[in-house]
Parts: sequence; C-alpha cells; structure tokens
Amino acid sequence: MSYADVNGVSLYYEEHGSGQPLILLHGGLGSGDMYAPILPLLAKGRRVITVDLQAHGRTADVDRPLRYERLGDDVAALIGHLGLAQADVMGYSFGAGTALRTAIQHPDLVRRLVITSFPCRRDGWYPESLAGMDQMGSQQAGMLMQSPVYEAYARLAPRVEDFPVLLERTGELLRRDYDWSAEVANITAPVMLVFADADAVRPAHIVEFYGLLGGGLRDANWDGSLRPVARLAVLPGHTHYDLFASPDLPAAVVPFLEAPSLEPPPPLGP
Repeated sequence: MSYADVNGVSLYYEEHGSGQPLILLHGGLGSGDMYAPILPLLAKGRRVITVDLQAHGRTADVDRPLRYERLGDDVAALIGHLGLAQADVMGYSFGAGTALRTAIQHPDLVRRLVITSFPCRRDGWYPESLAGMDQMGSQQAGMLMQSPVYEAYARLAPRVEDFPVLLERTGELLRRDYDWSAEVANITAPVMLVFADADAVRPAHIVEFYGLLGGGLRDANWDGSLRPVARLAVLPGHTHYDLFASPDLPAAVVPFLEAPSLEPPPPLGP
C-alpha cells in the first residue's frame, strides 16, 4: 500500500504494469478500484497509477472542501512525488474534472489528457443531471447505505463514519457553478474527449467542448493535413454510468495514448 503526503492529504495510490506512466482518476464516491474491469487492458505496456482522491477510497478526508482545483494540485504533487517529468492523465466524471484542472493548472506535467464524461461548463450537464446534483448531501446517507456505493466505501475507507461528510462535501462541490471554457486554451497536451452516446452530458456541449480544442471546425482535407490534434470518441450503447468499466473505453483510448505523434501529416500536394 502506497501513500503520498501532498498538500496536507495522504493520497493513496497503486501502480500496475510498466512503461509510459498514466495517472487514472476515478468517478465521484468511487475509488481507483472502479477501474478493475479494464485495468489489465490499460496496464498492458504502460505504468498505470490509480489514485484515491481526497475523502475517497483509502484516502482519508482532511479539513478542506472538495474543489477540482485543489484536487488537480494534488495530482500534480503526486506526479512530482513519483519523480516523473510528465505523465498521461485520464479521468472519468469527477476524476475527469480533476484531470482537466491538472492540465489547466500544470500544463507542463501532462503529456496527454483523456477526459471521459465531463463538461467544461456546468450547464453542459443535462438539467435532470443537475437536479440530481442539487439533491446530493448527507441526508442521502441512509438511502445510499443500502447501495453498492456504500459497500465499496465501507470496505476501503479508513473512517467509515465519514460517509455522510463525503456526501455533504460532494454535494457542495456539485452545486458550484463553473465555466472553464476560456482556460481550456491553457492546455498544451493533446486531449481526447470520450463520451457515451447516452451520456449525462448534452451532445451540443460535447461538440462545443471539442471545438474549443480545435476539433470539428473544418474538413480535415483529403490527405488529413487539416486534421485537429484533439480526438473525440462517442461510444455507442453506453451511458454515463457504465462507460468507465467497459472494454470499449480502453479500445478507444489506447491508440490515442500510444500514437507516436498526433500531429496531422503535411499536405501531399498543392
């Protein structure tokens, strides 16, 4: 069991495989263990570092609110703790918000970035998804204690009694408005966006987000010379709630991570 003391948090992480490092960030109320179904596919030929973020999994809570910005700083500090000059960073939902802030705030540390099922503006979520976020809080603890979410939390958490606190902190985070559209331009790493075709993020926002990264703005030309560096995958037959564990996710992401270059080819003719 490995812990990194960063920014006042004792951050739990695990390492799997060897090769180019990939920091893997879980969804809300989850842990690195939620990637177990696809971890062997991601760790084949690379060093995957799963992280339990503040108050999640084996990482105990500390006396600070949950903020994507602070979690991004934690991930950057972990990259330094591991002695890495750069790492690929991939996150799903809550973890994707953290990954996005890591790349915005610490662009020099991120080689390639994968954002799965997360919008760069709060209103990118469907209204019914936002309504559910608005209801999140400690008052739901009793109901959720009957769910697999709590079973996993109780199995891993250093202080099981903190579950209502996690729900309260998560709800407070999810109700905060944000719009990082302008800051997306600060990202220097190539970015891949991945969504389900029945995601909790609106398709119109997916297109907008991709456009901020230079994608979907023009034809790529017959020779691909005007192709954007950014990548977009919309995976059919999936929802926001099953995408993270599907083998379709690594099948889409691994070619992006392994490509020697993501730059478009030079024009072939006049």
